Amino acid sequence: MSTEIRVRFAPSPTGPLHIGGVRTALYNYLFARKMGGKMLLRIEDTDQNRFVPGAEDYILEALRWAGIEIDEGQGVDRGDGPGPHAPYRQSERREIYQREAQRLIDEGKAYYAFDTAEELDAMRQRLEAANAPAAQYNAITRMQMRNSLTLKPEEVKARMDAGDPYVIRLKTPRKEEVRLNDIIRGWVTVHSSAIDDKVLLKSDGLPTYHLANIVDDHLMGITHVIRGEEWLPSAPLHVLLYRYLGWEDTMPQFAHLPLLLKPEGNGKLSKRDADLGGFPIFPLQWTDPNTGQVARGFREDGYLPEATVNFLALLGWNPGTEQELFTMDELIASFDLAQVHKAGARFDIQKAQWFNHQYVKEQPDAVLAPAVQQQAQAAGHECSLAKAEKIAALLKGRVNFAREIVDEATTIFNAPTHYDEAVTTAKWNADAVKAVTAFHDALVAYEGDFVADAIKHTLSDAMTQAGIKQGKIMQAMRLALTGSGAGPDLMLTLEIIGKDETVRRLEQALATLPKP
Repeated sequence: MSTEIRVRFAPSPTGPLHIGGVRTALYNYLFARKMGGKMLLRIEDTDQNRFVPGAEDYILEALRWAGIEIDEGQGVDRGDGPGPHAPYRQSERREIYQREAQRLIDEGKAYYAFDTAEELDAMRQRLEAANAPAAQYNAITRMQMRNSLTLKPEEVKARMDAGDPYVIRLKTPRKEEVRLNDIIRGWVTVHSSAIDDKVLLKSDGLPTYHLANIVDDHLMGITHVIRGEEWLPSAPLHVLLYRYLGWEDTMPQFAHLPLLLKPEGNGKLSKRDADLGGFPIFPLQWTDPNTGQVARGFREDGYLPEATVNFLALLGWNPGTEQELFTMDELIASFDLAQVHKAGARFDIQKAQWFNHQYVKEQPDAVLAPAVQQQAQAAGHECSLAKAEKIAALLKGRVNFAREIVDEATTIFNAPTHYDEAVTTAKWNADAVKAVTAFHDALVAYEGDFVADAIKHTLSDAMTQAGIKQGKIMQAMRLALTGSGAGPDLMLTLEIIGKDETVRRLEQALATLPKP
């Protein structure tokens, strides 16, 4: 019987969720759904010094906005609680980690260390002065420090009885190769001499990431750990921990995702890049509770969740086809970890805008209309919902963001105050005046429904009667009505502005533009 695929997304509530974190969550979600498995959400909040109020709620809202559904874990309630492995906040699982850390102590695979910060700093300085390859606490340097490997048992007991602060460190083997087969990167081999005696349990009784995530992944039945490349250097340590804890046979498979790079491709994407580049790198807007500083989000910048997900999915993965636009179901069907790239993915915000353009133009007009109406009214324009819907239909294919529709609708809400000089010089001639006059008179006499098809026929009939070829005067006609020689469909534009306003604009053009 095959094992159910179980993956997890395990962010820390230390501030806004980076867009790279959303991509990690998305890849976990796509893989789980593709394989018929489950996705868990675990909150890794053991670093209480960095805990930020509101960050957990932000994470939950961001995942919901992106359409990433969590099957089990924090924030989930299917009627019987968050799941069988609750609690899913690591700060509430303290006793579990302490139990496993103590087991490692009892089995001689970990030890108590009483070193002060000053002593650790002095050790680093000695190593640096000796040009040691790495300033680390390992099989060699541990014997120079104060810990349960160098102190007598009675000294250790006395220190603990006295309440001296201590940590629990992993006892890393001195000469051993540690190997893992990463799904994306293949075999990774690290010599144990390059692995520190990492702290497993801190002086406050809470675990470090290394112990907590290994224990939780095992107890929660995680089969695949899909996470960012920044954790690859820690993976051999985690393999060692699985072995020490006796869980090597059930160790999950690892897949380390490529970094998101700056738009220039020269380094990891950071919050500062967003500040300097003027683009968001967080899914939702975030207000720092301590400073009040606001960080921009994709949602508030006008990106649709479907477009954002599509953009993120292709940052590091390619289906091997020319297809670029995917529904979530299509992403699930196509996704394969073996097709995730090793190299970093350049964060191209222009490509994100292109994706958003594709999705905005496919939005139903009725869905866009309320926002268009609200923005138009906020700008001081009268705009019914029906008018807003027509404006959306006319202009949604010309914008990257729905919020830009009203800006593009300037010629609908406002008659021209000036006319394009180049078009006036090139196209405003005697035929143009004759054509505008004929169209004006035909509209004044027109009594039917003022809709695009009828307007088009009225114009065509007027030009035929005036003996003017319509193609030669259309740019001049647009100039008279909008002040410009180019723009969206003119007949639909006229339907929106209405018959009276169209007639008035034609009259204004005849009175304002120079006589040929």
